[in-house]
Amino acid sequence: MMADKGYIQVYTGNGKGKTTAAIGLAIRALGAGKRVLFLQFMKSKVYSEHNILPQISPLLKLETLGKPFFVAKEGSMTAEELAKWGSEIVVFPPGKPPSDYVAVAVQGIERAKHAVSHGEYDVVILDEINVAMFFELVSWEQIEQIINCKLEQVELVLTGRGASPELIERADLVTEMREIKHYYNQGVEARLGIEN
Repeated sequence: MMADKGYIQVYTGNGKGKTTAAIGLAIRALGAGKRVLFLQFMKSKVYSEHNILPQISPLLKLETLGKPFFVAKEGSMTAEELAKWGSEIVVFPPGKPPSDYVAVAVQGIERAKHAVSHGEYDVVILDEINVAMFFELVSWEQIEQIINCKLEQVELVLTGRGASPELIERADLVTEMREIKHYYNQGVEARLGIEN
């Protein structure tokens, strides 16, 4: 295999660390002089990485494709979980995701296809795209279009829980973050600079 070939990497699983691993890969790529697009699906600019990543290097472009509220399929969360989110969640019937959320995700798909196929970036990270697919904001066919138009030398990284079997099959590297123990289960909320 050629050293300059770009591969398809997937970081998935229920454990903490998928976005963190992708950020680490982005930093390493920047250190080697590579151009990186970090495209975040389903996230708004409320995470601590948004305060620092844009300042690290002119070779890094961070774009966020999120709406202010989280989405969930009916029946996918317990009453306790829904109560915790309160008014900051949009619940939709399976098969009928909110059209405004779908529209934002479709913009992300088009941006990703352009990014992997035009030679502007060496590494393209699609953060939380697996979750966008789980919530039916994007389809496997759309993700497959991104993969199919990727230039050979571009490294493509897809993160998020619930990677589909089709994506796992197409990927060259799949890492599953498995939760063994987490302080969330002891009532610890997300902490600034650690989880958000």
